[in-house]
Amino acid sequence: MKFGLARSGEAVRQVDQVPTPAHSWADFVAALAALCARHGEGQPDDAPLAISMAGIVDPDSGILTTASNLPGLVGHQLAAELTVALGRPVRVANDADCFALAEASVGAGRGRRVVFGIIIGTGIGGGLVVGGRLVSGAAGITGEWGHGAIVKTMAGSPPITIPRLECGCGRMGCIETVGSARGLERLHRYLTGLTADSRAIVDGWQAGDATAGRTIAIFLELVAEPLALLVNAIGPHLVPVGGGLGSSAPLVAALDMAVRGQILRRTDEPLLVPAELGSNAGLIGAAVLALQDEGQ
Repeated sequence: MKFGLARSGEAVRQVDQVPTPAHSWADFVAALAALCARHGEGQPDDAPLAISMAGIVDPDSGILTTASNLPGLVGHQLAAELTVALGRPVRVANDADCFALAEASVGAGRGRRVVFGIIIGTGIGGGLVVGGRLVSGAAGITGEWGHGAIVKTMAGSPPITIPRLECGCGRMGCIETVGSARGLERLHRYLTGLTADSRAIVDGWQAGDATAGRTIAIFLELVAEPLALLVNAIGPHLVPVGGGLGSSAPLVAALDMAVRGQILRRTDEPLLVPAELGSNAGLIGAAVLALQDEGQ
């Protein structure tokens, strides 16, 4: 986990990075306490600590309900328990939400009233920011467009059957099963019988390889439709795209064209754009959260 200090959303400085104690609550608390002690010189004792992390926190109970890679933390009231243990205010938010807040505040979506930040990487997720503030829905689930949305059963030209694949969430046929980086690899293997990583598929498409091009064309068709539905439903002014696949500007541009061709809003301006803040988006989004809580 990264640890940083912030004076504003635009002045965030990473000062440390340590392994995350994912399986032990006591070790996790101890690691945070050590980071605060090591870098707290000159900071007020009650300076808030904001944490961007994978998983879903119920905004009503404060309990971390889902975090497959942090099993030792699930079931804890993170902010409340850490506030007591560390002796300072603690704010916790989902990493995709922090990404969206960072991009809306000081990144690609700066100055836009409604920003939907999406992640297309190892998984698919997102966060919604309205008027500079995160929208946290029932049970803390907002912007999770990779799950529940179901892929088409036919796609491509000529059409080919798209299988409903099992998703890590327990459902069948979620967008994440074909739209994430691993999903793109799975889709390519199904269509071609070939094994390739997502970067190689995207690179092949850009280089004019017909096999990779067909995979990307079907990928865009499958992902654009549910994303267009979501854009119509929430009306974002801009959709910054992060994650591994989001780092490919040509792929984001192609997805943008596919989405804009299916939405009610008519615009010649890009709607989906590459995110600007890279791997620091989580730190920056967490800092913005803490500063908002302080009224800055």
